[in-house]
Amino acid sequence: MSSVFDGDDKDIPFFDVVVRPVAKMDFSPYTSESHVPGRHLNGLLNAEYAAGITIDEDAIAKHTRAAFLSFSGPVCLPLNRTHRGGSLLNFVDHNIREGFHALYPLVKFRGSERARHIAETCIEEIFKLWDPKSGWNEDHIKRNYGVDIRFNEYYIQGIARSIGPLVKYYRATGYGKALDLAYVLSEKAISEYFRDDGSYDPELFGFHTHSTTCVMSGLAQFADLTSSSLIMSRVKAFFDKGLWEIRDEIGWVIENAKPGSDPDRGEVNNSGDILETALILGRWGHPEYYGDAERILRTHILPSQLRDISFIDDQSNLDGTDGTRDVANRLHGSFGFPAPYGHEPLDAPRIKFNTDIVGGTVGSLCEAIKESTRRDAAGNWINLLFDHETDQVGVESPYTHPKLRIRVKRKGPLYVRIPGWVPKDKIKVIGSSCPVRFYNGYVFMADPPVNRWLTIDYPVIDNEITLHHRTKEIRVRMRGDAVLAMDNFNTDLTYFDQI
Repeated sequence: MSSVFDGDDKDIPFFDVVVRPVAKMDFSPYTSESHVPGRHLNGLLNAEYAAGITIDEDAIAKHTRAAFLSFSGPVCLPLNRTHRGGSLLNFVDHNIREGFHALYPLVKFRGSERARHIAETCIEEIFKLWDPKSGWNEDHIKRNYGVDIRFNEYYIQGIARSIGPLVKYYRATGYGKALDLAYVLSEKAISEYFRDDGSYDPELFGFHTHSTTCVMSGLAQFADLTSSSLIMSRVKAFFDKGLWEIRDEIGWVIENAKPGSDPDRGEVNNSGDILETALILGRWGHPEYYGDAERILRTHILPSQLRDISFIDDQSNLDGTDGTRDVANRLHGSFGFPAPYGHEPLDAPRIKFNTDIVGGTVGSLCEAIKESTRRDAAGNWINLLFDHETDQVGVESPYTHPKLRIRVKRKGPLYVRIPGWVPKDKIKVIGSSCPVRFYNGYVFMADPPVNRWLTIDYPVIDNEITLHHRTKEIRVRMRGDAVLAMDNFNTDLTYFDQI
């Protein structure tokens, strides 16, 4: 995210990226400045806060300039230039989400008054130009602002996507009109799309699956903020039923739901949206969703990160442009459009890592870090079984150490989530003399010792699951919630051993 700026275009970030057959980054007339800065500022500034990572301030400044440029056109909406050096004339309501994702972290983490002014002016403009029944006032926008409008024919693929960042903006600022707009968008989403039967119809939602998953996540965030059991019940119903039309058992999500689309081409920030939603549902008293979140992290999101870049045929400055300079190194650590088994879906003609995806995925990973452990009025909660260290607790994961171990640093009750595949009679707690109870999927101790390691011993069970895809079934050999081996159909660039 700190190395994808186009030196031939005043450091506006690239959007389109191909790594095979030829490595190249490119400009997009619909997403470069209106879309990418929002994804990256959301990811970078949250990573600084949640993970304590030192962020390159020059990269923040470049993304900020690109985001502010996007809002500097004839109307305060996220616009894009028609070409390098061109005017801000392209408006796609799909990008309103990313526009707010650029502005809220600049307000929250950098105290930017300019970002605050832009965000609140944009909200005012939306209330003037859009109506939940009639949609956008297209004639007024064209006549008064002269922009080329590409409104999405599907509500879920358009302005509905902005529910999540509007909630985040309200949490950061208390600006009531942001919450008001999120309310209007959410009400339309649950009355017309996310029904009580949890069904999914791509002809209604649209075929771009990331839009569906990010609206689901946004609704979960809105319900969490407003304590709306109605909206959360709709989210849960969709998560439990309709979502399975586009996801599989490890959280991979098909990139396009159209019939005939590549059945194994995914998109990782879709999986991130599922992860974020599962974390909220888990916090609402359904610990099995934490189990889903942990499996998604271990079996798909983390393995799919681009860490080995040796396969990229990087012909530096192939055409004399910055878009072909040192592409492999500049993309190191990205996320893209993988299959469950590897970077290269079966029979894929090319491999892509569009730059926006890493920002969305990192933002979701930050939510996992924050929810991995938490302390509230009830005590310390261990929700995800990763190595983790905070001022409250330390965790040693059973996947990186011989056993799961917990060290409480402040006096108070302790709750440790136990995976659903662990038999209760096989669990042993070592190192505490206080009674051990089972509470809603957790081991509970009312008064665990402070600053002493507790061992929670249980067998990490091997088993085999099957991923059900449109044209094939994919066998996966698991150890607990981690993959040991997987069918890969003799493709290249795989993550796991072949079964």
